[in-house]
Amino acid sequence: MHLRFLGGVGEVGRSAVLVDDRLLLDYGMKSDTPPGFPVGDPDPEAVVVSHGHLDHAGVVPALLSGRDPPAVHWTPPTAELTRTLARDTLKLHGNSYRCPFTEADVARLGEVAESHGYGEPFEVAGYEVTLLDAGHIPGSAHVVVDDGDTRLLYTGDFHTGDQRLVAGTTARPDADVVVAESTYSDVEHTDRAVLEERFVESVRTTLWEGGTVVVPAFAIGRTQELLMVCEAHDIPCYVDGMGKGVTRMLQRHPGFVRDADALDRAASHARFVTGRDGQRERIADQPVAVVTTSGMLSGGPAMTYVPAVRRNPTNKVTLTGYQVEGTPGRELLETGRAEFDGRVLPVSARVESYDFSAHADRHGLRAFLDRYRDVPVFVGHGDRCEAFADELCADGFDASAPALGDAVET
Repeated sequence: MHLRFLGGVGEVGRSAVLVDDRLLLDYGMKSDTPPGFPVGDPDPEAVVVSHGHLDHAGVVPALLSGRDPPAVHWTPPTAELTRTLARDTLKLHGNSYRCPFTEADVARLGEVAESHGYGEPFEVAGYEVTLLDAGHIPGSAHVVVDDGDTRLLYTGDFHTGDQRLVAGTTARPDADVVVAESTYSDVEHTDRAVLEERFVESVRTTLWEGGTVVVPAFAIGRTQELLMVCEAHDIPCYVDGMGKGVTRMLQRHPGFVRDADALDRAASHARFVTGRDGQRERIADQPVAVVTTSGMLSGGPAMTYVPAVRRNPTNKVTLTGYQVEGTPGRELLETGRAEFDGRVLPVSARVESYDFSAHADRHGLRAFLDRYRDVPVFVGHGDRCEAFADELCADGFDASAPALGDAVET
């Protein structure tokens, strides 16, 4: 089996692995300025998408502009999430260098895509492929590729711990070679129950004081997790941005969430923002929590809410995920100010950070990979891939960290 790493190595973003020049695993983008896309010009027979996040699925439609587009395979939630992301990219960046596909390419997905459930093997491009629950977001999958001689495990993004939205992965399939993510290879997550308790107590305190809590959150996965937290602890909340549509969509796929009834209760508990007639400005004066995109303050309704609450130190901004260097969220954490609509504004509201991560931490990664001590492990999807591969080697693994464009035989 011949593997070529077209992205997602030594970085988080633009994940793409090409198998034997025939089968492509993921085709994502890196949200830099300018954006990063996978290298090379792959022309696969088929594509398997591990899950519906921008860094894994963001430019899949760009593969469909030719006369003989590849078949696209994924789970049902990933199918809908990828289309949602594509439409959002077209809306924000269509006809620019930041969007390498057209509306026609997105429409063509309906002609070439096929959805699969977990644990249901299917034949594609000469391989038997199986998707297994990865515990990251609804529909996320480990991808097992079997050519009859070699079994490849492409982990995708995964979590070994339970979240309210999805349960942690328990899959440990047999494999002859592993391509593994390593996002949090040097981090130990705070126990989720403890983290949630701290978040809830902080929000409750601010609401009791009469303040507003703006909760920037990723639309896919994180928004729904936080709505479930708010419902479980009876915290009054609004939901705004792309997360509204994603929440409704995930309710249509109850088999891909941990507790469909709990998600329904969370959606009923939250008030969905329309944004009409100055509604956002009025909400920003109420003692409520507002769960809104974007998670790194790089766009979306958060760009209205944070400036609206920034002057009052009773108010609070609670960032709920990793803030990439160079984003307004990272700037706000480090300096107490950030750029909103071209203006750098100081924020007197209290700023806090809570890592509701959907990735395995260092302990989870090691526990997962322990099953694969006797096979080659290629480390990607992280900022310290080489360091983590060296740590694995020191512990007896056959591990390495490919560089961008590298090709290996297994």
